[in-house]
Amino acid sequence: MLLKGDVIIHAPRKKVWDFLTDPNQIGQCVPGVEKIETIEPLKKYRGVVSVGLGSVKARFTGDVDVLELDEPNHAKLKAHGTATGSAADAISAMSLSDGLDNSTLLQWTADINVSGQLASLVSRLMVPVSQKLAGVFYDEVRRRIEKE
Repeated sequence: MLLKGDVIIHAPRKKVWDFLTDPNQIGQCVPGVEKIETIEPLKKYRGVVSVGLGSVKARFTGDVDVLELDEPNHAKLKAHGTATGSAADAISAMSLSDGLDNSTLLQWTADINVSGQLASLVSRLMVPVSQKLAGVFYDEVRRRIEKE
């Protein structure tokens, strides 16, 4: 499933970039994050995320690899996680550009593939729930950056 969106953040691009490339800041914005561990700064991270899709809950453990990092313009990540009887893979990208009045336009995409038990049980919920979680994430990112 491919998700995408645009967010305007009322802050300079460098400030937005610094926030979005700090795993501790991001971890506080992602719904369900239990733990983030830095394996290699700006290259590889490991984490645990709990996700609820309707009445089905899954706890994914996995890795995030940074594929591209062009400060302060573009980043691309690859994630792979497993939960009991399920797996998830994602490629996510973000592009930052200067907006009006010292704001930043953040354009993002996430191509997510979930397989196994979770996919077969709740396939019809995946797109709307994933889109909602992305909205919650980016709203929290914007709120935290703008209040600093």
